[in-house]
Amino acid sequence: MTLNADYPLTDAQVAQYQREGHILLENVLDGAAIPPYKAAIEQTVAQRNKETRALKDRDTYGKAFLQTTNLWRHNAKVAEYAQAKRFARIAARLMGVERVRLYHDQALFKEAGGGLTPWHQDQHYWPLATDKTITMWMTLADIDADMGTLRFASGSHVEGYLGDIPISDESEAQLKDFVERKGFRLQQAAVMKAGAATFHSGWTLHSAPPNLSGRMRPAMTVIYYADGTRVSELDNQSRVNDRDHWLPGTKPGDLAATRLNPVLG
Repeated sequence: MTLNADYPLTDAQVAQYQREGHILLENVLDGAAIPPYKAAIEQTVAQRNKETRALKDRDTYGKAFLQTTNLWRHNAKVAEYAQAKRFARIAARLMGVERVRLYHDQALFKEAGGGLTPWHQDQHYWPLATDKTITMWMTLADIDADMGTLRFASGSHVEGYLGDIPISDESEAQLKDFVERKGFRLQQAAVMKAGAATFHSGWTLHSAPPNLSGRMRPAMTVIYYADGTRVSELDNQSRVNDRDHWLPGTKPGDLAATRLNPVLG
């Protein structure tokens, strides 16, 4: 299997994703193919992540994971991974679009003893005027729920934007209450093999429990959006920051298409 080989995605899986706003897919990358990409990702994280504080000295966001972004710009092997046609075609088919662009990649390494990831919507941060956004979240090692597999509120993507609620203690309390009041069914993988991945909509509410193991949870994400998307209004500071980082030189209404956002499939 290569990073350009098609994944055998079924119509039933596409329908499931569109109904629930998320899906777990096995063997998105064969376990035997993981080691060189895992090594490149870990090397780039070690070089570029600047977090030196002890867990106890960080806020809730800082305890949730070590976050390192746009690794593909700094390592050719990671660039192969982040621009893989196999992943991009899955994203496009799940969303029902012809082609997708890369928004950015990010490693989310939850340390041993790392804290919970509060409930949130990814697209709170993204200045993208579309509902056609999706995150691939792949584990680079065999993990179980006690290490922090994602927990999804199925069907919550249909609610759209819930407001300026960044990841925080406040988002955990406010959105957990929202999930409970709405009665969304919660789904979380009990185990994930290296190379398995979840795909979820930018509006899907999700969280992750603490890492109760003695091992790092190495997860790598790639975020995609439909080709032809325009830049949205910059109506919160997070979207201003994201525009500056991932869509440099654009303004609301412009095509979301810069040198950092190649068409992938």
